[in-house]
Amino acid sequence: MNSKWVGPLGLLAVLVIGDQIRINRPGHKYRLTVAVETPEGIKSASGVMAVHPDRGYSRRGQTRTKGDAVWVDLGGGKNLVALMAHIDQSLELDGMNYVALRAYNAVGRKVSFNEMSRMTGSVPVTGTLMPVLVTFADPADPGTAHGVPSDDLEAAFGKGFHLQGISAEVVPNGLWPLDFGGVLGEPVTRGIETKLPWLNGADDSAGRALAAAGLKAGEGIDPREAFTRN
Repeated sequence: MNSKWVGPLGLLAVLVIGDQIRINRPGHKYRLTVAVETPEGIKSASGVMAVHPDRGYSRRGQTRTKGDAVWVDLGGGKNLVALMAHIDQSLELDGMNYVALRAYNAVGRKVSFNEMSRMTGSVPVTGTLMPVLVTFADPADPGTAHGVPSDDLEAAFGKGFHLQGISAEVVPNGLWPLDFGGVLGEPVTRGIETKLPWLNGADDSAGRALAAAGLKAGEGIDPREAFTRN
């Protein structure tokens, strides 16, 4: 290659890579935390979600949230899972894009979607903002899923179990896509597939799990995306 082209081609590569980072970088990340009162004390778990707006030139895409459902180990073989989904007559997935935004606004901290990455502090996620809750009698069997009402965990788990609360907290984007942890920034939390091994299968196990929990997926919804999204 003629050396005179090295500089221009290198600059072009930098511009292309930079533009792809701009397009694909998360608009904001938030940590979703679920805390449960149990007879053995508070049990909690959290997961970092990344919200990616459509910045493509065609504007034919859509805002998407990447992450995993939050798995809370309640002890004694019991578990609670906060899905990446809400209910609007049927199951819908887009609500996860706006959980943190709406939670901050609900407590009077008015903020626009484009300003979300500047927010700090934890806020409660209540009412219709709360994601769907389910449990698995046997995590290895999707057919053992059951829906869990947020206001009556005792019905699912017995006396002494109550939802202490769900909260959202914006976390820094970090040096995406090099956000591997530490000073580079918190990566999206993964691991639900280790809890629910059937998610790795090619069959419709996720659909079976939702059906067993009494949840109806809307038209065009991939049931697996209620549990994990890439």
